Amino acid sequence: MNTNQFQHHRRWRAGRSLAKLAATLMFVFSLIFVWSPSAEPTASGTDGSETPSGVNPAPAPALPSEPAMRTESGEKEKKDTCVQCHLEMGDELAAPVTAMQHDIHAQRGLSCADCHGGDPTEEDMDRAMDPRRGFVGRPTPGDIPRFCGKCHSNAEFMKKYNPRLRVDQEAEYFTSIHGKRLVQGDRKVATCISCHGYHGIRAVSDPQAPVYPTNVARTCGRCHANAGYLQSYAIPHDQLEKWQASVHAEALLKKNDLSAPTCNDCHGNHGAVPPGVTSVANVCGACHTRQAELFRKSPHKPAFDEMGLGECLVCHGNHEIHHPSDEMLGTGDEATCVACHSEGEPAYQAAETMRRMIDEMVQELNQAEALVDRAARAGMEVSRAKFELNDAHDKLINARVVVHTFSANELQKVIEPGLETAKKAHQMGVEALNELQFRRKGLAASLVVIFLAVMGLYLKIRQIERPGA
Repeated sequence: MNTNQFQHHRRWRAGRSLAKLAATLMFVFSLIFVWSPSAEPTASGTDGSETPSGVNPAPAPALPSEPAMRTESGEKEKKDTCVQCHLEMGDELAAPVTAMQHDIHAQRGLSCADCHGGDPTEEDMDRAMDPRRGFVGRPTPGDIPRFCGKCHSNAEFMKKYNPRLRVDQEAEYFTSIHGKRLVQGDRKVATCISCHGYHGIRAVSDPQAPVYPTNVARTCGRCHANAGYLQSYAIPHDQLEKWQASVHAEALLKKNDLSAPTCNDCHGNHGAVPPGVTSVANVCGACHTRQAELFRKSPHKPAFDEMGLGECLVCHGNHEIHHPSDEMLGTGDEATCVACHSEGEPAYQAAETMRRMIDEMVQELNQAEALVDRAARAGMEVSRAKFELNDAHDKLINARVVVHTFSANELQKVIEPGLETAKKAHQMGVEALNELQFRRKGLAASLVVIFLAVMGLYLKIRQIERPGA
């Protein structure tokens, strides 16, 4: 057998082996198919799994071409005719469905019928939206709190989604000025959807939500900054404009400090009411705790109560609250003290004394800071002096808080340690600059000595090199 014949014979044998292997595999697969439990439908279900007695097997999932809702796990649920019909009708009727894309309810697996009722499995529109099946169309403003509250006031239902969520918002709403006026028949007041929206409701923690801290003022301002809308109410419409010029707005909007107060921090949200004169200090004191505590112990507290004055408002205002300054204290043109106290009164003299103590500490601190900075720029070691300066700054801040006692004696107790610390830092700055001068003089003297030594050496060399030396 030659070489060509041998190779041809090998290829023939390999092909026959592959054919036998293929036939064997086909036989095995046919046996598996014949004896598989899922080969024939059974009474238990199409997949061979058992179904409890009296329970219909689950319907097949919707085809990809059919609209289908999805759970958080991504699995398809039964067809939702609400979604299907609204999308087919398009334009404004499709808007609710498309808006639900980012809705917190849709993200939790809830759909149209969970709020509006009806039967989303019915193809016939009349049967799907039959009131006897619980269908509710567009609720009236008076019905909205109850409409949202059927879920949000149900503790058992809400625990399925978040056990920490409050379930008293509906009840609290009816304690608010909005809720009370709604009960009286005012349909212009804010309800749940005025702040949260309706289709496309975002989580409160979503930065794009209208109730996210940085958006709350604009949301409230849709009504409260609308002069025409508020025309029938005896309330001003410039609160938003004033708040936007305040120190609180600067902290929240420019510095992104989410702890800075906006409308609902002072007025409440679901139970929103205008703070009364007697509650203003409690509202401000929720953040400014020490100032509120000191004021309650001051001589102004009983006087303000007797005259019915809003404690913090008298000096600081409400919506347009600016950075507090030392100019507010004392008897100058910008001082708030002179609005109530006249020259010759003990309180007038106390205001002058307190302002003088604050100014003295500020001046001493500024001088110390200037000396220490000079020494630092010259390369001197002033870390200890800077530590004392920081301590003095803290004591100055404390002194400005203690002003709320409106007592010169109480202020002096914190000013004296602050002055002592500032003077200590001042002395350290002086010593650092004195040491700098000493080093400079020592360096100059050393340079003179070195120069004279070099000149003497130079002259000696010239003398040695002179001929005949």
